[in-house]
Amino acid sequence: MHKSCFISFEGIDGAGKSTHIEAIAQWWQAQSREVVLTREPGGTPLSEQLRQHLLHDAMDPLTEALLMFAARREHLVQVIEPALARQAVVLCDRFTDATFAYQGGGRGFDWATLHQLETMVQSQPDGSIRQPDLTVWFDLDPAIAAQRLASARVPDKFEAQPQSFFEAVRAGYKRRMQSHPQRFLKVDAGQTVELVRQQVLSGLQRWWQAQQGQGTAA
Repeated sequence: MHKSCFISFEGIDGAGKSTHIEAIAQWWQAQSREVVLTREPGGTPLSEQLRQHLLHDAMDPLTEALLMFAARREHLVQVIEPALARQAVVLCDRFTDATFAYQGGGRGFDWATLHQLETMVQSQPDGSIRQPDLTVWFDLDPAIAAQRLASARVPDKFEAQPQSFFEAVRAGYKRRMQSHPQRFLKVDAGQTVELVRQQVLSGLQRWWQAQQGQGTAA
């Protein structure tokens, strides 16, 4: 029987995390695993609608946080939990750490309120809180991220924020990692695409082998 696995990918805009998710999906598929690729905010029809509002409409910080968690609740109920129940591998482009980093760090929103929402939305029947089994954090200097975004598509409201905002977001990610060090894999995203991919895949392999308690992944 395969073991389910939930991996999230985090980083400031421009860190390049989305570039590497497909390679990780292929690594799992090579082991005959069902892989569910999804994202936040989004992942369901309703959550994708909320995503459009979150990325493009101005709103009160509390409204923003509530919509993030509303989209997450639907995502969990409709996609993530059913996939994990059938022992699939779920690869999610952003999850709750992003809310703490962007709304808590970047917006300066109250972390205690975010913790309350996290508990309400992600609580499991056994009393635990659903979190990724592994979070890959693509850490990058905001100045480098800004250079990358300068040649990207028309920015959404988060991508258009000043460098100081992303410095606060990066600090939010660091604070979140310090609170959950056992599940974070920190990657230096300032290197070449090839070197970053090597970091991610080697780190993933070491982590999964440790989870299995043996020398080869299963």
